[in-house]
Amino acid sequence: MAPSRTRLSPEERREQLLALGARLFATEPYEDVHIERVAESAEVSRGLLYHYFPTKRAFFAALLARAAEQLAHDTAPDPTATPRQQLLAGIERYLDHCAANPSAARTIHRGAASADPEVQAIIEQSTQLHEDRILEVLTGPEAPDDLLRMAVRSWLMLLRTATHAWIEAGADSAPSRDEVRDTCAGALVGALVALPDRARPARVADLLA
Repeated sequence: MAPSRTRLSPEERREQLLALGARLFATEPYEDVHIERVAESAEVSRGLLYHYFPTKRAFFAALLARAAEQLAHDTAPDPTATPRQQLLAGIERYLDHCAANPSAARTIHRGAASADPEVQAIIEQSTQLHEDRILEVLTGPEAPDDLLRMAVRSWLMLLRTATHAWIEAGADSAPSRDEVRDTCAGALVGALVALPDRARPARVADLLA
């Protein structure tokens, strides 16, 4: 007699499907993914899969939201640390999270290139959160200059792209985590120092200490 499958709660089943889907979307282009394969891997009916996620678009959006939520949690800053400590630790936590969760990291990277409005809304919300965290360190309660906000937003795109390249390079040929961290930290400091006086945050000197 075949062993009976463990009955999962709705939330556990949803998480199982998302975990399987994350691996699928991380290895294949969006257009080549057939989410019915997730149902087969989970040994559930297609009807049950579509009960949770009525379309492939909805499934990918749920994957992306889950990945962004995990990233936000794992990179939460320590407000008691100095600005430089927060910068370096924040990059380290970002790199560590992506290295430990490559499927989720690839999902976010691919989502950033999507033209789908729902996907872009999730990417924008995630980017805005990290942007606000950095600006809080740099300017405190003061409203940041638009040029400063633009520089931080651009740096976040650099960090995402560099991290993706680091993960895809593999352990044998990739630079070390510390090298990537220091390079990305230097890129942010360089961008901030290059800002005109009106946009340059007073705390930029603290990033050098």
